[in-house]
Amino acid sequence: MAAGLLAPDAAPAVATDAKQVKVAVAANFTEPARVIATAFEKATGNRLILSFGSTGQFFAQIKQAAPFEVFLAADKATPTKAVEEGLAVPGTQFTYALGKLVLYSTMPALATGESALKSPKFAKIAIANPATAPYGAAALEVMKALGVHDVLAGKIVQGQNIGQAYQFVASGNAEIGFVALSQIAEVDGGSRWVVPGNLHKPILQDAVLLRVGEGNPAARALLDYLKGKDAQAVIEKFGYGIGQ
Repeated sequence: MAAGLLAPDAAPAVATDAKQVKVAVAANFTEPARVIATAFEKATGNRLILSFGSTGQFFAQIKQAAPFEVFLAADKATPTKAVEEGLAVPGTQFTYALGKLVLYSTMPALATGESALKSPKFAKIAIANPATAPYGAAALEVMKALGVHDVLAGKIVQGQNIGQAYQFVASGNAEIGFVALSQIAEVDGGSRWVVPGNLHKPILQDAVLLRVGEGNPAARALLDYLKGKDAQAVIEKFGYGIGQ
């Protein structure tokens, strides 16, 4: 999807100054990214080319010279690594959102809390791949912290990213699963348990300017905008905390 961007409170850009920005976006941030992008398409000729997927897979692609200019990751470690390996611009990294993990089911009385995991009444539980998706790693931490991982191991179905994990639950291929709060912030019905933060490491989601976008002023404008109140209002609406 393509859309526009603009620095906070700036005047609309002249069409001849329009730029494109290729953005790698963590799957959990799909909907807020689309809302932010659409809002800015109306204000400027600059266009965002958004790609959604798992943070780990994006990093592998960036190392292979994928043409992304901005990276909105689902963790802090991967953008840090990108800077350390010379793939991103030092001094541009910041936390744009604090992710929240949720145990979710479309069934009204299934995702009721710790008890749902300790006395499982389901055949399948969906999580994102812990090796490449920070929300999947957090889900694994939760199960181990509660002492239920060994019991649930045979019931786990893994999505490539948090988007696929959510689809497993939404489609009924898994009765329950760990998803991002942002994915169900505007979904009615079912049952959900917002996992307490003390059961997993904080999900700090960092953004960074990649070397490919270093000379693109629109890429820098996007990062500036994400720090502004308008973008933060969208981020909070979708169930995230505000970082920086």
